[in-house]
Amino acid sequence: MSLKLYWQCAAANYKVIAMNWQEFTALLVLATAMSFTPGPNTTLSTALAANHGLRRAMPFVCAVPVGWGVLLGICALGLGALVLAVPLLGWAIKLVGVAYLLWLASKIARSRQLSPADAARLNVTFWQGAALQLVNIKAWMLALAIVSGWVAGRADPAMRMAVVVPVMLAFAFASNLTYALAGSLLREWLAGPEGSGHRLVMFNRVMAAVLVVTAIWMLFL
Repeated sequence: MSLKLYWQCAAANYKVIAMNWQEFTALLVLATAMSFTPGPNTTLSTALAANHGLRRAMPFVCAVPVGWGVLLGICALGLGALVLAVPLLGWAIKLVGVAYLLWLASKIARSRQLSPADAARLNVTFWQGAALQLVNIKAWMLALAIVSGWVAGRADPAMRMAVVVPVMLAFAFASNLTYALAGSLLREWLAGPEGSGHRLVMFNRVMAAVLVVTAIWMLFL
C-alpha cells in the first residue's frame, strides 16, 4: 500500500470513528450548561466548603465525576434503558434520591457554627457523594441522553465513549470545584462578627431549601 493510499484510508476511518467539530462543540455546550447550572451537586459543594473549607469539600468534589463516570458506563452498556423501560424502577430511584436529598438538606440546615461538632454532622463522604449520582433521576436521564446522542448506534462506540467520558468528568469536576472555591471564599464572611455565625445559619437554611426544592422537582421528572 502506498503512503498516499494509507493516509487516505486513515482519514476515512477517522471520519467514521471520531466526532466532527459540530458534534464536539455541541457536547461541550451541553457539558457546560449541565455542569455549571446550580443543582444538588453544586449546592453541596458550596455548602461543604463554606462550612468547613475547601479541603473538607474536596472528597465530595472528586466523588461527583467518579459517580458520573460509573453512570455513563452503565448507560453505555444498555442497562440505563431499564430506568425508562421499567416505570417501577424509575420511581424507586426517584424515591431513594428524594429521601437522600432531604436527608442531606437536614444535615445542612442543622449546621449552625464553624465547629468540630457541626463538621461531623455535615460531613459527606466520598462514597456518599458518588452514590448521590446513582440515585439522581435527573442524572440518569441526562446520561441516557448523552449516550443516545453521541455514542449509541455509531460506528465505534468505544472510541466515542473515550471522548465523551473525559469531557463530562472534567466539566463535572471543574464546576464543583468552582462552586466549592466560591463557598470557601464566603467562609470568613459567613462566620460574621466575632464568629457569631448568624450569616452561616441563614446561608445553610437557603442551601437546605435549594436541596428540598430540587428533591420535590425530581418527583415530577
